[in-house]
Amino acid sequence: MIVVTTEQIAGKRITETLGLVKGSTIRARHVGRDIVAGLRGIVGGEITEYTVMLAQAREDALQRMIEQAEKMGANAIVGARFVTSMVMSGAAEMVAYGTAVKTA
Repeated sequence: MIVVTTEQIAGKRITETLGLVKGSTIRARHVGRDIVAGLRGIVGGEITEYTVMLAQAREDALQRMIEQAEKMGANAIVGARFVTSMVMSGAAEMVAYGTAVKTA
């Protein structure tokens, strides 16, 4: 599956637009990680616990979007984007979305 943020794919021709595809996941913070992250917040630097959590959330959302596109018969997704939002205190949703297409 080709996934791009652009509206076109170099060297490919879009033959059919199948529609919007999306994937999402909601992740909650872990109390133990929050303690370590809080300490890192005091001394400065990257909070790797959250970096890893968000990276995994992006991968899960991306995979779910790809699975939906495959079920529609797509071989590519154009205009792919990621959005995150806080759902409740301590939990965030990661959404991947784009347009499923067939290319030649």
